[in-house]
Amino acid sequence: MALERLFAAWREGYVASVSAKETREDTECVFCVLGAGEVDESTGVLRKSQFTYVVLNAFPYGSGHLLVVPRRHVGALEELSDEEFSDFFLVLRDAVGALNKAYDPDGMNLGMNLGTAAGAGIPGHLHAHTLPRWSGDTNFMTTIGETRVLPASLQATWQKVHDYL
Repeated sequence: MALERLFAAWREGYVASVSAKETREDTECVFCVLGAGEVDESTGVLRKSQFTYVVLNAFPYGSGHLLVVPRRHVGALEELSDEEFSDFFLVLRDAVGALNKAYDPDGMNLGMNLGTAAGAGIPGHLHAHTLPRWSGDTNFMTTIGETRVLPASLQATWQKVHDYL
């Protein structure tokens, strides 16, 4: 079945005028705070490299949900230097490998929400999500109960993944 399209070019001006350019300069960036801290179970930070760090997602979609974050406060991929970009993706690769070893999932979701309109909860600080997935890991609780069931605590996840990073 072909998807129908309705073109409304007249709306372009309106969409551009209300573009979400939200900044939260009045609050401290949680990713900058975490990046300045130590690798520790209490912070959720699992590993740090020269330009990047890995941290547990404090509000995980599922078990093993990690974030890979540049240490420098940047909101877009193109703002990373070549060194930062390379380090970011090498650490992302390592995070995927650690999750594969720790959880033996059937698959893996990787993603970045670039900007508020794309769903970024913290649009001013670039970060990538890594999320192990298993066949059949979705169920009625999410769909009907609007609730996620997480079989492990953040502390247990940190312990399980830390040694592989």
